[in-house]
Parts: sequence; structure tokens; C-alpha cells
Amino acid sequence: KYLLKEIARGFSTYANIAEIPVAGGEIYFDETYEGNPLVNAMTVGVVKLDKLSKARASGIGNLVLTIGGPTGRDGVEGAAFASAGITEEAEQKKSAVAIGDPKMGKILREACLELIDKELIVGMQDMGAAGLICSTCETAYKAGTGIEIDISKVPRKEEGMSAYEVLLSESQERMLAIVDKSKLESVKNVLDKWEVPFAVIGKVTDDGMVRVKDGDKLEAEVPAKALAEGPVYTREEKKPAYLAEVNKLDLSSVPQPKDMNDVLLKLLANPTIASKEWVFKKGDPKLGKTIPVGPGTDAGVMAVPGSKKGVAATTDCNGSYVYLDPFFGSAIAVAESARNLVCAGAKPLAITDGINFGNPKNPEIYWQFHQAALGISEACKKLNTPVVSGNVSFNNENPKGSVDPTPVIGMVGVIEDAGKAITQSFKAAGDVILLVGETHEEIGGSQYLQTIHDQKKGPLPKLDLDLEKRVQDTVLEAIQKGLVASAHDCSEGGLAVALAECCITDAKDQLGAEVLLDGAKIRPDALLFGETQSRIIISAKPANAAEIEKLCRKNKVPVSRLGTVGKESLKIEGLIDLKLSEMDRAWRESIPRALA
Repeated sequence: KYLLKEIARGFSTYANIAEIPVAGGEIYFDETYEGNPLVNAMTVGVVKLDKLSKARASGIGNLVLTIGGPTGRDGVEGAAFASAGITEEAEQKKSAVAIGDPKMGKILREACLELIDKELIVGMQDMGAAGLICSTCETAYKAGTGIEIDISKVPRKEEGMSAYEVLLSESQERMLAIVDKSKLESVKNVLDKWEVPFAVIGKVTDDGMVRVKDGDKLEAEVPAKALAEGPVYTREEKKPAYLAEVNKLDLSSVPQPKDMNDVLLKLLANPTIASKEWVFKKGDPKLGKTIPVGPGTDAGVMAVPGSKKGVAATTDCNGSYVYLDPFFGSAIAVAESARNLVCAGAKPLAITDGINFGNPKNPEIYWQFHQAALGISEACKKLNTPVVSGNVSFNNENPKGSVDPTPVIGMVGVIEDAGKAITQSFKAAGDVILLVGETHEEIGGSQYLQTIHDQKKGPLPKLDLDLEKRVQDTVLEAIQKGLVASAHDCSEGGLAVALAECCITDAKDQLGAEVLLDGAKIRPDALLFGETQSRIIISAKPANAAEIEKLCRKNKVPVSRLGTVGKESLKIEGLIDLKLSEMDRAWRESIPRALA
């Protein structure tokens, strides 16, 4: 409880002060993260192609500047700290965690954008992992040049810092900029206007070396290439022994619940599935003017200034899936991300990934990592969503062992008209509910199996990437033709949870549904709560529903009519009969109640 509250407070405080609206997000709960919670953040922006600034130290003799906050001991060895297990020794290195300054972050951002807009910058890179030494060597390497800096000129928060501390500090809100001498005065004017500090600390050289001085004393001299390229490791790998046991699942040994209503309510109250409003509402609502579709549905949508277009964004990764099958679990994370964007009416474009694993020197962990990389690659190729950026975090350990492998996928897409974005809530009584895709008898890895039967095991639901692509393309085409009123993908909790979310997500305008499922060949719990992939629930006017069915047949995509929207309950004939108020209470109040 404490960790969740503090994480939410940290991100919301920074985002609100730095004026960054919250567009979406996801939270998964599992005991594997106890003692070492993973926090992955994605910020999305829009850039004009003719205003790109590249991280290159070009132009021999050009000046090297630090822009932004001073350098301190907070954040020294931050990357090294993050790459070690949580041990008593690590606990003592609290200075490794950098302290953010959102007010400086805001004005630094605005000042840098103005510098770029006025073409006053040759190159620029933020000081992230490994701070000053990383940004200098990388910018020099990319430009094929060298850099010489004098760290005595680097503004500092405290006295007595060693050269090592100045170079390795990851103090926040700092940029490295390369500036032509002739433009220095203009750069100064912009930075003074925004009250952003800066210092000239060095120059670009032609010898390919990163040379560090402290006044007249030479502290370090290393080829930029040696630091920027780094070694390539091919470590020993071994398929984990635990998989032989956890991938076994005898369905006949899993008893059928007698009360499916009770199961659905328990799943809706499961924190992984439950509403995350408690977190989202910590974002300042006044910042949401550029967010036509905010958090709480499949994907957030941001308006593009000066255009009708919108950028949709989502983040996904089911760590339990990747624990059970690193290859397909990772591929499913990509597929679900793309599916979420499609449900908003966006064409998926590209991904960034946040790869979180245990100690890579462990052959079983390295095998997981390798398989996950292959799974992400395979899915991205099939769905045409290239990996444009990302990061890898290893050694995510706690006293009980490694965290579940968690390769978080952040994906963005484009909507031609942001005002026509689709959300998951049912829109009108009498609309037809369709399922694009089909359901199979699969409960392995499901939240149902974990929540109701306390088993994290089984083979994952199968993923056919060719079918996935056809389903996504078909639904996107139907949305672009104006045939779809709502769309929601089936993921954690299966079909029943997805239908319930379509009914209750909109707190003001809730609509029920009457549904009949064809489950003659599938056991009821798998029919309701199994997590078969490549399924999207859509609602549409009756005439439009017929057009959608034609489109599905043309594209060789399975489709079935589930029922109609209306009334004040969710009825799945013979299986579920719950009032919207009951489901809403279980889903919306779960996390606040747990934290009270």
C-alpha cells in the first residue's frame, strides 16, 4: 500500500508541476514485485520534422554547454545502482536516486524548444544514465568527433565533489548542448529569458577522444568509441527448469465454480483488473485540454496542435504470461498494445520497450531475455510496428528471487480525426454487440486461474499473428468507415470482464447488455473468463452491424453476434446476471478500499 501511494504521489506531483497531462497507463499486481516494484514511464510528444534536434557533437571548435540544474551527489552511480539487486549494501546507497525538480523541468523544456525553434543548437542530448560522461561520449561518437571538457566549470549543488562524482551523477533536469561560438550570445538571451542556468564547459575536437580536465589537471582520456559502443555479450543460456512444471495444466483438475456471478465480481475487484481511477485522478484535470480521450479506456488520445489528427498511446505487459512463456508472452504484449490502439481508431505505428529482467548472468534469466527479444521482434514484424527506442533494466531482484520477466511495451498510433476516437463504453440501447475473433477453451495463465484457483500456470492462450493482423485491420477499417460505436479488446479476465467494462467504464452513462454465448463445446469458465487472444468486442447500430459482418467475411475474420446493449444489468444467458451497480462497486472501489 505504501509503495503504490508513494509511486502515485511521485509521478503525479512531477507531472502536474511540469504540466504534463496523464493520458493513460496500466498497473499489474503480483507478489513477484514485492520489495522491488517496477516503474516504467513513457512520455509522448509531437515534433515537426524540420525542427529535429539530433544528439551529435558536430563542428570542430563548437562549444559544449550544460543547460539546466546543477550537478550534485544525488544520482551518482544511478545506473549502477539500478543494475544491482536490492541488498543491504544497496539500501545504503540512497544517494544513487536522483531528486527531480519539476519546476526546472518545465522551464528547461520550454527553453530548449525555443533554442531549437530558433536554430541556435547544433546538437543536444539529455543527461540520463551515467550523466555527463555518457552524454559527451555518445554525442561525440555519433558525430565522429571528440569532446574536451573542464569539469571545474560544471555548476554544482555541493562542494568537494570528485571528478568521478561529477561525471557519473544523474542529477535531473540537465541537458548537454553543442553551440556554434557565433550564436552563444543568442543562446544566453533565450536561457536568461526562461531563467535557466547554463555553463560553457568545453569544446568539440577532431581526435575522437573524450578528454576530461579539472582545471589544468587531466582526469581522463578515452576514445569516445570505446565508451559508446560497449561490449556485446553472448552469455550462457538455459531453459528454466520451472517451465516443465508450470506449463502443465490438466483442465479436468480445475473445478468449475458454482456461482459465476461471484467469480465475475471477484475478478472485477482484482487490483490488476479493477479501475485505476484512484491513480489517474491524481493528474491535474486542467492539463487535459489536449487529451480528447483520457485514461481508463484502451488507449489515451492526444490532439496534435494545428491539426485534426490525434496520437493514441498505450502501455502493456502481462508479466505472468512472460513468466510462463517468454517468447509468446512478449509477443502478446505487442499484439495487445496494437489491439488497444486499434480499438481507439488508431493505426499502430511503432513501439518503445522497457525491458525488465533479473540477473543476466543467470543462464535461465538470460534465456528468458533472449526469448522475449525474439517474441517482440516477431510480433513487431508481423504487425509492422518497428522498435524505435527503449531501454533494458537487469538485476531486478528481491530477497525472494527475480521479478517476473516484464518487457513493457509502449506503443503509439495515429488517428486521422482525434474528435472521432472510439472508447470502450457502450453508447446506445439497442446497439448490436459483436465479437470479432473467436473463443477457444484456454484458461492457462489467466487471471481467473490465479484469482479463483490460486494457480499461476498452464500453457498460454495461442497467438496467431496472421489472424491478429486481420482482426486489427478489419476493426480499424470498420471504425474508419464510421460503422463502430464502441470497441474494447478482450484481455485479463476474458470475455465476461470485457463486457462488464463496456457496461461500467463510463461512470455517468452506463448501459447494460443481454448476451447469449455459443459455448456448446467450451466449458463455462473458459467461455467466460478464458483469455483467448485476437478478440475485440464492438457495438454498432443494427444496419452497421450487418456491414461489419460483411467486412469480416471478406477479410476471413471470425465474427459473431453476442447480443444487444440496454437495461441496467449484464445478463449472459444461463451464466451471469448482475446489476451494473454491483459490478461498478466491485470494479471502481477495489483499489481505494484496499488503500483506505
